[in-house]
Amino acid sequence: MTDKTVVVGMSGGVDSSVAAYLLKEQGYNVIGVTMQVWQDEGVFTHEIESDCCGLSAVEDARRVAGQLDIPYYVMNFKDEFRKKVINYFIDEYRKGHTPNPCIACNKYLKWNALLKRSMEIGADYIATGHYARIIKLANGRYTIAYSAAEKKDQTYVLYNLSQNQLMHTLMPVGSYNKEEIRGIAQKIGLDVAHKSESQDICFVPDHDYVGFIERATGKKCITGNFVDDYGNVLGVHKGIENYTIGQRKGLNLAAKQPYYVKKIIPQTHEVVLGDSESVFTNTVYADNINYMAEENLTKPRKFIAKIRYAHVGAECEVIPIADGKLMCRFNERQRAVTPGQAIVFYENGYIFGGGRITSAE
Repeated sequence: MTDKTVVVGMSGGVDSSVAAYLLKEQGYNVIGVTMQVWQDEGVFTHEIESDCCGLSAVEDARRVAGQLDIPYYVMNFKDEFRKKVINYFIDEYRKGHTPNPCIACNKYLKWNALLKRSMEIGADYIATGHYARIIKLANGRYTIAYSAAEKKDQTYVLYNLSQNQLMHTLMPVGSYNKEEIRGIAQKIGLDVAHKSESQDICFVPDHDYVGFIERATGKKCITGNFVDDYGNVLGVHKGIENYTIGQRKGLNLAAKQPYYVKKIIPQTHEVVLGDSESVFTNTVYADNINYMAEENLTKPRKFIAKIRYAHVGAECEVIPIADGKLMCRFNERQRAVTPGQAIVFYENGYIFGGGRITSAE
Protein backbone atom coordinates (compact mmCIF):
# COMPACT_ATOMS: atom_id res chain seq x y z
CA MET A 1 0.00 0.00 0.00
CA THR A 2 1.01 3.62 -0.48
CA ASP A 3 -0.20 6.97 0.80
CA LYS A 4 0.59 8.63 -2.53
CA THR A 5 -2.12 10.32 -4.59
CA VAL A 6 -2.26 10.14 -8.37
CA VAL A 7 -4.48 12.04 -10.80
CA VAL A 8 -5.31 9.86 -13.80
CA GLY A 9 -6.15 11.62 -17.04
CA MET A 10 -9.25 9.71 -18.16
CA SER A 11 -10.28 9.98 -21.79
CA GLY A 12 -13.19 7.59 -21.51
CA GLY A 13 -11.23 4.91 -23.35
CA VAL A 14 -10.14 1.48 -22.20
CA ASP A 15 -6.44 2.34 -21.73
CA SER A 16 -6.85 5.21 -19.26
CA SER A 17 -9.68 3.35 -17.51
CA VAL A 18 -7.49 0.31 -16.88
CA ALA A 19 -4.62 2.61 -15.86
CA ALA A 20 -6.84 3.96 -13.08
CA TYR A 21 -7.79 0.43 -12.02
CA LEU A 22 -4.17 -0.81 -11.96
CA LEU A 23 -3.03 2.12 -9.84
CA LYS A 24 -5.86 1.63 -7.37
CA GLU A 25 -4.90 -2.04 -7.12
CA GLN A 26 -1.33 -0.94 -6.36
CA GLY A 27 -2.62 1.05 -3.41
CA TYR A 28 -2.57 4.61 -4.75
CA ASN A 29 -5.23 7.15 -3.86
CA VAL A 30 -6.63 7.57 -7.37
CA ILE A 31 -8.49 10.63 -8.65
CA GLY A 32 -9.99 10.53 -12.14
CA VAL A 33 -9.91 13.69 -14.24
CA THR A 34 -11.11 14.44 -17.75
CA MET A 35 -9.64 17.52 -19.39
CA GLN A 36 -12.35 19.73 -20.87
CA VAL A 37 -10.81 21.16 -24.04
CA TRP A 38 -13.74 21.54 -26.44
CA GLN A 39 -14.53 25.06 -27.59
CA ASP A 40 -17.90 26.82 -27.34
CA GLU A 41 -17.75 28.79 -30.58
CA GLY A 42 -19.84 27.62 -33.51
CA VAL A 43 -16.82 26.78 -35.63
CA PHE A 44 -15.87 24.09 -33.12
CA THR A 45 -19.26 22.59 -32.36
CA HIS A 46 -18.71 19.54 -34.57
CA GLU A 47 -15.94 18.34 -32.29
CA ILE A 48 -17.80 17.93 -29.01
CA GLU A 49 -18.78 14.31 -29.59
CA SER A 50 -15.19 13.35 -30.46
CA ASP A 51 -14.02 10.14 -28.84
CA CYS A 52 -11.06 11.33 -26.77
CA CYS A 53 -11.95 14.80 -25.51
CA GLY A 54 -15.63 15.48 -26.02
CA LEU A 55 -18.86 15.10 -24.09
CA SER A 56 -19.10 11.36 -24.74
CA ALA A 57 -15.64 10.97 -23.18
CA VAL A 58 -16.87 12.65 -20.00
CA GLU A 59 -19.88 10.35 -19.81
CA ASP A 60 -17.77 7.21 -20.27
CA ALA A 61 -15.03 8.35 -17.87
CA ARG A 62 -17.55 9.32 -15.19
CA ARG A 63 -19.21 5.92 -15.48
CA VAL A 64 -15.86 4.10 -15.19
CA ALA A 65 -14.90 6.18 -12.15
CA GLY A 66 -18.16 5.12 -10.56
CA GLN A 67 -17.42 1.48 -11.29
CA LEU A 68 -13.94 1.83 -9.78
CA ASP A 69 -15.27 3.84 -6.83
CA ILE A 70 -12.82 6.72 -7.27
CA PRO A 71 -13.44 10.49 -7.16
CA TYR A 72 -13.94 12.04 -10.59
CA TYR A 73 -13.73 15.62 -11.84
CA VAL A 74 -13.80 17.53 -15.11
CA MET A 75 -11.13 20.24 -15.31
CA ASN A 76 -11.48 23.14 -17.74
CA PHE A 77 -8.47 23.58 -20.01
CA LYS A 78 -10.26 25.24 -22.94
CA ASP A 79 -8.12 28.37 -23.05
CA GLU A 80 -4.84 26.47 -22.82
CA PHE A 81 -5.96 24.05 -25.52
CA ARG A 82 -6.91 26.79 -27.94
CA LYS A 83 -3.69 28.75 -27.41
CA LYS A 84 -1.23 25.87 -27.34
CA VAL A 85 -2.79 23.26 -29.62
CA ILE A 86 -5.38 24.73 -31.99
CA ASN A 87 -3.47 27.95 -32.73
CA TYR A 88 -0.24 25.98 -33.16
CA PHE A 89 -2.00 23.59 -35.55
CA ILE A 90 -3.25 26.46 -37.71
CA ASP A 91 0.04 28.40 -37.65
CA GLU A 92 2.10 25.39 -38.67
CA TYR A 93 -0.06 24.58 -41.68
CA ARG A 94 0.03 28.23 -42.76
CA LYS A 95 3.86 28.05 -42.56
CA GLY A 96 3.92 25.07 -44.90
CA HIS A 97 4.70 22.61 -42.11
CA THR A 98 2.84 19.48 -41.04
CA PRO A 99 2.09 19.77 -37.31
CA ASN A 100 1.62 17.06 -34.71
CA PRO A 101 -1.06 18.39 -32.35
CA CYS A 102 -0.93 15.31 -30.11
CA ILE A 103 2.68 16.10 -29.21
CA ALA A 104 1.76 19.71 -28.45
CA CYS A 105 -1.20 18.55 -26.35
CA ASN A 106 1.01 16.16 -24.39
CA LYS A 107 3.58 18.83 -23.65
CA TYR A 108 1.38 21.82 -22.85
CA LEU A 109 -1.87 20.27 -21.62
CA LYS A 110 -1.47 16.75 -20.26
CA TRP A 111 1.79 17.53 -18.55
CA ASN A 112 2.37 21.29 -18.11
CA ALA A 113 -1.22 22.25 -17.26
CA LEU A 114 -2.61 19.04 -15.75
CA LEU A 115 0.50 18.33 -13.69
CA LYS A 116 0.56 21.87 -12.33
CA ARG A 117 -3.09 21.76 -11.35
CA SER A 118 -2.74 18.26 -9.89
CA MET A 119 0.18 19.35 -7.71
CA GLU A 120 -1.90 22.30 -6.52
CA ILE A 121 -4.58 19.96 -5.18
CA GLY A 122 -1.99 17.84 -3.37
CA ALA A 123 -1.35 15.00 -5.81
CA ASP A 124 2.05 13.33 -6.00
CA TYR A 125 1.74 12.07 -9.57
CA ILE A 126 -0.29 12.21 -12.73
CA ALA A 127 -0.88 9.12 -14.85
CA THR A 128 -2.02 8.36 -18.37
CA GLY A 129 -2.95 5.33 -20.42
CA HIS A 130 -0.02 5.68 -22.82
CA TYR A 131 1.77 2.57 -24.04
CA ALA A 132 5.21 3.56 -22.79
CA ARG A 133 7.39 2.94 -19.72
CA ILE A 134 9.26 5.46 -17.58
CA ILE A 135 12.64 4.25 -16.36
CA LYS A 136 15.42 5.74 -14.25
CA LEU A 137 18.91 5.27 -15.68
CA ALA A 138 22.12 4.65 -13.75
CA ASN A 139 23.06 8.32 -14.19
CA GLY A 140 19.95 9.34 -12.26
CA ARG A 141 18.03 10.70 -15.23
CA TYR A 142 14.57 9.59 -16.26
CA THR A 143 13.65 8.56 -19.78
CA ILE A 144 10.91 6.74 -21.66
CA ALA A 145 11.40 3.16 -22.84
CA TYR A 146 9.49 1.13 -25.39
CA SER A 147 6.28 -0.42 -24.11
CA ALA A 148 5.49 -4.12 -24.11
CA ALA A 149 2.98 -3.48 -26.91
CA GLU A 150 5.20 -3.14 -29.97
CA LYS A 151 2.38 -2.25 -32.37
CA LYS A 152 0.82 0.24 -29.93
CA ASP A 153 4.03 1.85 -28.66
CA GLN A 154 3.51 5.58 -28.06
CA THR A 155 6.97 6.68 -26.96
CA TYR A 156 7.41 8.87 -30.05
CA VAL A 157 4.75 11.39 -28.98
CA LEU A 158 6.25 11.69 -25.48
CA TYR A 159 9.81 12.68 -26.37
CA ASN A 160 9.57 16.27 -25.11
CA LEU A 161 8.69 15.65 -21.46
CA SER A 162 11.00 17.20 -18.88
CA GLN A 163 12.83 15.45 -16.05
CA ASN A 164 10.46 16.96 -13.49
CA GLN A 165 7.43 15.81 -15.47
CA LEU A 166 8.78 12.28 -15.82
CA MET A 167 9.58 12.17 -12.11
CA HIS A 168 5.93 12.87 -11.32
CA THR A 169 4.33 10.62 -13.95
CA LEU A 170 3.12 7.01 -13.88
CA MET A 171 2.35 4.93 -16.98
CA PRO A 172 1.02 1.59 -15.74
CA VAL A 173 -0.29 0.45 -19.12
CA GLY A 174 3.21 0.35 -20.64
CA SER A 175 3.92 -3.12 -19.26
CA TYR A 176 0.97 -4.67 -21.10
CA ASN A 177 -0.15 -5.20 -24.66
CA LYS A 178 -3.53 -4.05 -25.95
CA GLU A 179 -5.16 -7.46 -25.74
CA GLU A 180 -4.14 -7.78 -22.09
CA ILE A 181 -5.54 -4.35 -21.29
CA ARG A 182 -8.88 -5.19 -22.91
CA GLY A 183 -8.83 -8.50 -21.05
CA ILE A 184 -8.40 -6.75 -17.71
CA ALA A 185 -11.21 -4.33 -18.53
CA GLN A 186 -13.51 -7.20 -19.47
CA LYS A 187 -12.58 -9.22 -16.37
CA ILE A 188 -13.50 -6.40 -13.99
CA GLY A 189 -16.62 -5.53 -15.96
CA LEU A 190 -15.76 -2.08 -17.32
CA ASP A 191 -18.30 -0.80 -19.85
CA VAL A 192 -15.51 0.50 -22.10
CA ALA A 193 -13.75 -2.88 -22.44
CA HIS A 194 -14.54 -3.10 -26.16
CA LYS A 195 -14.79 0.60 -26.99
CA SER A 196 -13.22 1.40 -30.36
CA GLU A 197 -10.13 3.58 -30.52
CA SER A 198 -10.12 7.13 -31.81
CA GLN A 199 -7.77 7.61 -34.77
CA ASP A 200 -8.69 11.23 -35.38
CA ILE A 201 -7.36 14.57 -34.28
CA CYS A 202 -9.93 15.29 -31.59
CA PHE A 203 -10.89 18.75 -32.85
CA VAL A 204 -11.01 17.71 -36.54
CA PRO A 205 -12.81 14.35 -36.48
CA ASP A 206 -13.98 14.72 -40.09
CA HIS A 207 -10.33 14.93 -41.31
CA ASP A 208 -11.10 18.20 -43.14
CA TYR A 209 -8.06 20.10 -41.82
CA VAL A 210 -8.29 22.84 -44.43
CA GLY A 211 -11.99 23.43 -43.80
CA PHE A 212 -11.29 23.65 -40.09
CA ILE A 213 -8.49 26.18 -40.62
CA GLU A 214 -10.66 28.33 -42.88
CA ARG A 215 -13.58 28.29 -40.45
CA ALA A 216 -11.37 29.00 -37.44
CA THR A 217 -9.55 31.92 -39.07
CA GLY A 218 -12.27 33.25 -41.35
CA LYS A 219 -9.69 33.30 -44.14
CA LYS A 220 -9.65 31.24 -47.31
CA CYS A 221 -6.47 29.46 -48.33
CA ILE A 222 -4.36 31.37 -50.85
CA THR A 223 -3.89 29.59 -54.16
CA GLY A 224 -0.50 29.39 -55.83
CA ASN A 225 1.58 27.54 -58.36
CA PHE A 226 2.89 24.02 -58.55
CA VAL A 227 6.48 24.36 -59.82
CA ASP A 228 9.43 22.11 -60.59
CA ASP A 229 13.00 22.56 -59.35
CA TYR A 230 13.66 25.10 -62.10
CA GLY A 231 10.65 27.26 -61.31
CA ASN A 232 8.60 26.09 -64.30
CA VAL A 233 4.88 26.33 -63.55
CA LEU A 234 3.17 22.93 -63.67
CA GLY A 235 -0.28 24.00 -62.54
CA VAL A 236 -2.26 25.83 -59.88
CA HIS A 237 -2.82 24.48 -56.35
CA LYS A 238 -5.57 25.13 -53.81
CA GLY A 239 -3.35 26.53 -51.02
CA ILE A 240 -0.27 25.18 -49.26
CA GLU A 241 -2.38 23.99 -46.31
CA ASN A 242 -3.68 21.19 -48.55
CA TYR A 243 -0.30 19.50 -49.01
CA THR A 244 2.43 17.66 -47.15
CA ILE A 245 5.83 16.32 -48.16
CA GLY A 246 5.63 13.08 -50.15
CA GLN A 247 1.99 13.55 -51.12
CA ARG A 248 0.91 12.24 -54.50
CA LYS A 249 -2.88 12.02 -54.37
CA GLY A 250 -5.06 15.08 -54.68
CA LEU A 251 -2.71 17.16 -56.83
CA ASN A 252 -5.16 17.09 -59.76
CA LEU A 253 -2.49 17.63 -62.39
CA ALA A 254 -2.82 16.53 -65.98
CA ALA A 255 0.67 15.05 -66.36
CA LYS A 256 2.18 12.04 -68.09
CA GLN A 257 4.29 11.10 -65.08
CA PRO A 258 3.31 11.02 -61.38
CA TYR A 259 4.38 14.01 -59.29
CA TYR A 260 5.06 14.14 -55.56
CA VAL A 261 5.22 17.09 -53.18
CA LYS A 262 8.93 17.75 -52.62
CA LYS A 263 8.94 21.11 -50.88
CA ILE A 264 6.54 23.83 -49.73
CA ILE A 265 7.56 27.49 -49.94
CA PRO A 266 5.12 29.61 -47.88
CA GLN A 267 6.78 32.94 -48.79
CA THR A 268 5.81 32.54 -52.45
CA HIS A 269 2.89 30.13 -51.95
CA GLU A 270 4.65 27.65 -54.23
CA VAL A 271 4.56 23.87 -53.96
CA VAL A 272 7.62 22.22 -55.53
CA LEU A 273 6.97 18.88 -57.19
CA GLY A 274 9.34 16.11 -58.22
CA ASP A 275 9.47 12.42 -59.06
CA SER A 276 9.27 9.59 -56.53
CA GLU A 277 13.03 9.60 -55.92
CA SER A 278 13.07 13.32 -55.12
CA VAL A 279 11.25 12.84 -51.80
CA PHE A 280 14.01 10.66 -50.35
CA THR A 281 16.78 12.17 -48.25
CA ASN A 282 19.39 11.10 -45.73
CA THR A 283 20.16 14.41 -43.96
CA VAL A 284 17.72 15.98 -41.51
CA TYR A 285 18.03 19.14 -39.40
CA ALA A 286 16.22 19.64 -36.10
CA ASP A 287 15.83 22.31 -33.41
CA ASN A 288 13.97 22.64 -30.08
CA ILE A 289 15.88 19.62 -28.79
CA ASN A 290 14.76 17.94 -25.59
CA TYR A 291 17.26 15.57 -24.00
CA MET A 292 16.09 12.78 -21.72
CA ALA A 293 18.78 10.14 -21.19
CA GLU A 294 21.61 12.66 -20.84
CA GLU A 295 21.85 16.41 -20.36
CA ASN A 296 23.26 17.10 -23.82
CA LEU A 297 24.98 15.72 -26.88
CA THR A 298 28.47 17.11 -27.37
CA LYS A 299 29.87 14.89 -30.13
CA PRO A 300 28.57 12.72 -33.00
CA ARG A 301 26.77 9.58 -31.89
CA LYS A 302 24.83 6.75 -33.48
CA PHE A 303 21.15 6.18 -32.75
CA ILE A 304 17.96 4.72 -34.14
CA ALA A 305 15.73 7.61 -35.20
CA LYS A 306 12.02 7.84 -35.99
CA ILE A 307 10.78 10.67 -38.21
CA ARG A 308 7.05 10.07 -37.75
CA TYR A 309 4.74 8.12 -35.48
CA ALA A 310 4.39 5.11 -37.77
CA HIS A 311 8.07 5.08 -38.83
CA VAL A 312 9.82 1.86 -37.80
CA GLY A 313 13.07 3.72 -37.09
CA ALA A 314 16.37 3.74 -38.96
CA GLU A 315 20.07 3.84 -38.12
CA CYS A 316 21.70 7.24 -38.19
CA GLU A 317 24.48 9.45 -36.85
CA VAL A 318 23.49 12.58 -34.98
CA ILE A 319 25.85 15.57 -35.02
CA PRO A 320 25.55 18.67 -32.81
CA ILE A 321 25.70 21.93 -34.78
CA ALA A 322 25.35 25.61 -33.93
CA ASP A 323 22.70 27.12 -31.64
CA GLY A 324 21.78 23.85 -29.95
CA LYS A 325 20.52 22.29 -33.18
CA LEU A 326 21.24 18.82 -34.52
CA MET A 327 22.01 17.32 -37.91
CA CYS A 328 21.01 13.70 -38.45
CA ARG A 329 22.53 11.58 -41.21
CA PHE A 330 20.70 8.34 -41.93
CA ASN A 331 22.58 5.30 -43.22
CA GLU A 332 19.85 4.83 -45.81
CA ARG A 333 17.69 7.50 -47.40
CA GLN A 334 14.33 8.10 -45.77
CA ARG A 335 11.09 8.99 -47.54
CA ALA A 336 9.11 12.17 -46.98
CA VAL A 337 10.96 13.81 -44.11
CA THR A 338 8.48 16.50 -43.12
CA PRO A 339 9.22 19.87 -41.47
CA GLY A 340 7.07 20.33 -38.39
CA GLN A 341 7.11 16.67 -37.41
CA ALA A 342 9.29 15.29 -34.62
CA ILE A 343 12.49 13.31 -34.95
CA VAL A 344 13.13 11.07 -31.94
CA PHE A 345 16.42 9.33 -31.16
CA TYR A 346 16.49 5.94 -29.44
CA GLU A 347 19.32 4.05 -27.77
CA ASN A 348 19.07 0.63 -26.11
CA GLY A 349 15.28 0.70 -26.33
CA TYR A 350 14.73 4.07 -24.72
CA ILE A 351 14.57 7.72 -25.80
CA PHE A 352 17.83 9.64 -25.78
CA GLY A 353 16.12 12.82 -26.96
CA GLY A 354 14.27 14.41 -29.82
CA GLY A 355 13.38 17.62 -31.57
CA ARG A 356 11.40 19.33 -34.31
CA ILE A 357 12.34 18.74 -37.94
CA THR A 358 13.18 22.04 -39.63
CA SER A 359 14.46 20.87 -43.01
CA ALA A 360 16.02 18.01 -44.96
CA GLU A 361 18.38 17.61 -47.87
